[in-house]
Amino acid sequence: MGVPSDDAVLIEKGKKAGEPHVITVNCPDKTGLACDICNIILDFGFYITKGDVSTDGKWCYIVVWVVPRARSIIRWTNLKNRLLYVCPSWSVSFYWNQQQPAQSKSCPVYLLKFVSLDRKGLLHDVTQVLCELELTIQRVKVTTTPDDRVLDLFFVTDNMDLLHTKKRQDETCEQLHAALGESCISCELQLAGPDYECLQGMSSLSPVIAEELFHCEISDKEIHSQALSPDMTKLRKTQVMIDNSLSPAHTLLQVHCVDHKGLLYDVMRTLKDCNIQLAYGRFLPVTNGYRDLDLFIQHKDGKKIVDTEKQSTLCFHLKVEMLHSLRVIIADRGPDTELLVANPVELSGKGRPRVFYDVTLALQALGICIFSAEIGRYSTLDREWEVYRFLLADDCKFQLSNMVARNQIVDRVRRTLMGW
Repeated sequence: MGVPSDDAVLIEKGKKAGEPHVITVNCPDKTGLACDICNIILDFGFYITKGDVSTDGKWCYIVVWVVPRARSIIRWTNLKNRLLYVCPSWSVSFYWNQQQPAQSKSCPVYLLKFVSLDRKGLLHDVTQVLCELELTIQRVKVTTTPDDRVLDLFFVTDNMDLLHTKKRQDETCEQLHAALGESCISCELQLAGPDYECLQGMSSLSPVIAEELFHCEISDKEIHSQALSPDMTKLRKTQVMIDNSLSPAHTLLQVHCVDHKGLLYDVMRTLKDCNIQLAYGRFLPVTNGYRDLDLFIQHKDGKKIVDTEKQSTLCFHLKVEMLHSLRVIIADRGPDTELLVANPVELSGKGRPRVFYDVTLALQALGICIFSAEIGRYSTLDREWEVYRFLLADDCKFQLSNMVARNQIVDRVRRTLMGW
């Protein structure tokens, strides 16, 4: 559903280098709108420095100040169009039909298949091109052959919905050739067939690995192994509080935690999945590495959250997201060493953007080659996860069998994912 007015989304670019850009969204409200907006902003590589949300239950006004995380091409028109797309229509039919089940648009999945000579950083270079082209990676299968060639199968969807055109396909292959240079041997792009269905699952996880990857709490052992940076020790100061005494109609939710990339998305995703509406929210600027959020919330039916069990459940889910939003471990897979990253999936089926990009960036910075990689979905009792698995080549400066080296790899990957 698009909004028939460009005024629904306004983008004011910073006047000076380093000055934040201001994004304003003014449109009808819906549960999870702030989550959808934060997802798109994160997907475009922006970091939200502060923000305000206000709604009367029918109309919503959101303003956020953003800065780019890294130097990259920003397609402002595409950003605006993506934001417009998630805004509900302000027609009468929207209010009439908003109680009906949402009909999500099914995006066609394309197979990007290319063969190249192996080299360090190859996978990240490809991922960076796909991100800049606004192609979302749904699944990936990367294999290194004995003759040092790499066969890459990327299953992607196009956020611009133009991949069916020859111009868009040619642009994709041309940019990949430009980024990979002479190492690129061949590049093909076509609609995905049965191969995609075969990759819907993934290699099974052992019960021991699944328990380590998906458990809810961070153990003292993990805190110790991750304490290579002061950010990890600050996590214990995370606070999530609920107060019903300040407003007759709304519940005040207060969050105090270490700031990280995608923090606002993590909070908004949790509220969306719990079917909770945000009536008013203020995202304060970071102070000494910490972020404070003041959110006035309601159930979707407009009532306060007074049930103590529901309050405890919401606080528990939010605290888990603050402490353990992304899971990173290293394990043995037969004679090989495997890096696993787990990313929680929204109930709507969307995963966190740019996880594959960040992991490959961290491994590239460490000088670690990736022998093979895959993305798949894994379901636990209470949620679905997107799991990224990387078999690491044992030809780098790190002794992958050494526990200290493994902790350094996990720490670097986690810090990159968290934006620390």
